[in-house]
Amino acid sequence: MSFRSGFVSIIGRPNAGKSTLLNTLVGQKLAIVTPKPQTTRNRILGMLNLRAEKGRPAAQIILIDTPGVHKPDNSLNRKMMQEVYNALESRDLILLIVDATQKFGTGDQFVLNAVQRAGGPVFLLLNKINRIEKSRRLPLIAEYSRLHRFQEIIPISALKGDGLPLLLEKVLRALPEGPRYFPKDQLTDQPERFLAAEIIREKVLLCAAQEVPYASTVMVEHWEEKPRLTRIAAVVYCERDGQKKILIGKGGAMLKKIGTAARLELEKIFATKVFLELFVKVQPGWRESRHFVEELDWRRS
Repeated sequence: MSFRSGFVSIIGRPNAGKSTLLNTLVGQKLAIVTPKPQTTRNRILGMLNLRAEKGRPAAQIILIDTPGVHKPDNSLNRKMMQEVYNALESRDLILLIVDATQKFGTGDQFVLNAVQRAGGPVFLLLNKINRIEKSRRLPLIAEYSRLHRFQEIIPISALKGDGLPLLLEKVLRALPEGPRYFPKDQLTDQPERFLAAEIIREKVLLCAAQEVPYASTVMVEHWEEKPRLTRIAAVVYCERDGQKKILIGKGGAMLKKIGTAARLELEKIFATKVFLELFVKVQPGWRESRHFVEELDWRRS
């Protein structure tokens, strides 16, 4: 049997489960996940390498996680939507993922319109199906099938793994014969520095309240690897002095909480001790600054 390979873009609204699906399929945390919308700000590639088995060819599936589709209102959001459009252009298959517990609305139609304009084969994934009564599943599939001629409609639970073996089987059938694009042992395209910044930002999202997480971003400014220790210094940027006070907290308590949670996870990921220093700086209106937003993109660095 010939080797199969291809690029598979995961598209959907914020909080539909795109990053959870990527992490579950690859078997490792590559994309940060929080309950807050617009957690993902960049395209993230995850490589799934499959060995040949009885009735199945060897394959490399390159999964592309994308920011949630939304109407952009600043430079950061426009950059995020450009990441989505880039993923729609360069792919062999689209996985359109929807939250099956929510009613189809104008936001879903906005996503569907973008997918229809892109053209090509589309699988619809009805996520969080474990929260839907079995009697409602077939009517739900029928309802969605009237919206677009999807190549497949597959109920799944990205978190629990329900339906994912069937999804992989269908994806393999849909992909063309092709080369291995990335080495067998490579799981993602993102460098360690970027992953570290994302893990720190995830902890900001989880620990800080109100508008602070959305006005925050993280840059790693120093990275030093030693045999038994990696030293990382990172800056958490926010837009106002009031946000800086919240991020630091009384007596530095909030920043310590964020730093400890991030350090523990980074030690698991990198399998080494980590010394993490965090600083907070105010960068007024950074989300509106095209130059600053471009600096956050490691692909352009």
